[in-house]
Amino acid sequence: MTSTHGTIAAGHTKTAQAGLQAMRIGGSAFDAGISAICAACVAEPVLASLGGGGFLLARPAGRAPVLYDFFTQTPQCKRDEAETDLYPVEVDFGDATQEFYIGIGAIATPGVIAGILAVHRDLCRRPLAELVAPASTFAREGIEINGYQHRVASIVEPILRTSPEAFAIHASPQRPDRLAQPGEVVRQLHLADSLETIARAGGAPLYDGPWGERLVADCAAGGGHLTRNDLRDYGVLRRSPLERNYRGCRIFTNPPPALGGGLIVFALGLISQIALGAMPRRGIEHLHTLAKAMELTQRLRMEGNEGMPANEDPLAAQLTDIMRHEALFPRGTTQISIADGEGNLASITLSNGEGCGYVLPGTGIAMNNMLGEEDINPHGFHCWPTDRRISSMMSPTLLERPDGDWVVTGSSGSNRIRSAILQVLVNLVDFDLPLAEAVAAPRIHYEGDLLNLEPPVTGDTLEWLSEQWPRVQLWNAESLFYGGAHSVRRDLNGELSGAGDQRRGGVVMHL
Repeated sequence: MTSTHGTIAAGHTKTAQAGLQAMRIGGSAFDAGISAICAACVAEPVLASLGGGGFLLARPAGRAPVLYDFFTQTPQCKRDEAETDLYPVEVDFGDATQEFYIGIGAIATPGVIAGILAVHRDLCRRPLAELVAPASTFAREGIEINGYQHRVASIVEPILRTSPEAFAIHASPQRPDRLAQPGEVVRQLHLADSLETIARAGGAPLYDGPWGERLVADCAAGGGHLTRNDLRDYGVLRRSPLERNYRGCRIFTNPPPALGGGLIVFALGLISQIALGAMPRRGIEHLHTLAKAMELTQRLRMEGNEGMPANEDPLAAQLTDIMRHEALFPRGTTQISIADGEGNLASITLSNGEGCGYVLPGTGIAMNNMLGEEDINPHGFHCWPTDRRISSMMSPTLLERPDGDWVVTGSSGSNRIRSAILQVLVNLVDFDLPLAEAVAAPRIHYEGDLLNLEPPVTGDTLEWLSEQWPRVQLWNAESLFYGGAHSVRRDLNGELSGAGDQRRGGVVMHL
């Protein structure tokens, strides 16, 4: 199915419905983006929250793209380690367990509310109250839990259970002592009220009002770092996106200090030296080439440009500097991609980490745990740089083809964000796949010394790769491990199509 009026791809039906409603009442892709962000905070509460952060890569029709950075900021001051409320919780992923650090001491300055307001002020045409209304209605009337959201909540259940308020957001209305099961309807009345307050008062309640006062007081009393200055001084940053040419196409993605976009274009630069499209797709040469590019990109990330072959992309030096001096955040995310009939494009990636277990009282707003991430504390917790925008793997991305087509993409998936987007771009450019096939095609991911393969892979290919790489794991089925690259395409004639990544519950809706 296609459209010429508007298309949205997202991680939940309600997220997409809210965006579609904004376009239905005359809004642009950016109005739709605001509605979808608010709805995602209701319908995808493990992954998105008004207490988290994110990015929006906007391409207004006929104008240059611009990146809105409303990700989290490290506090301006840090309290003594002995006074900080930060503690580990072990989460079981089935095949492995992982420790996450949570508590009120894990909260970084949130940016989603500020981002909503900045994008609305710059790019939107409909009143904010109209754009927030669908999410508020969803929160008040309730969201029916689907299988994917239940699975994600189950994974982080040990974190949710550290706080009655956090667990209540996900609890069964019939059995409040257990997580809501698929098919049950969960209401978030406090969050509905908060969304309506934002529609009336903007960001003042959080950044210079009673919500912020309570958050700061609880941080002071409970072992957190945030102060009034952190909230009052927070600002959305507008950046020129990182732009690179790849086989005649233009790629626009998240620029420094974010890291993910740079790693994607670095990998594309390595691949551009090889005629990838001439290889049999999913064959030995194709998969080995992708894996080698991922390995070199990982070496850049771990060792800096000292670990790279000579005469590589000069971007390596910049990325190395970022990794030495910036905080890095790669965790749980959701992706929203939108195009409207006028040619406006929006790629949005949001995250709340795993949540810290603290919910701002009376608001239903779960706060992030960005300061509790091991990736931003390579030298130990409490060593993060103060007053710094946290660097991220999140990489909202646009592709402009020589024929005038545009693709809006991005992905969730922690460290797999860069490999998921890389492979979607290669599938579109090198193999000229239709969008739905480019998103659905099996993926690989190399990290540590392990090459992960989504099926199917032929026996000969698996045997050969197993001889070339230290460790190879063939998965039994496609998995949310490999990201969620919900994407939209606009062709030269204005026809819009979309692809929801089924690995992460993706849906597509057309106006």
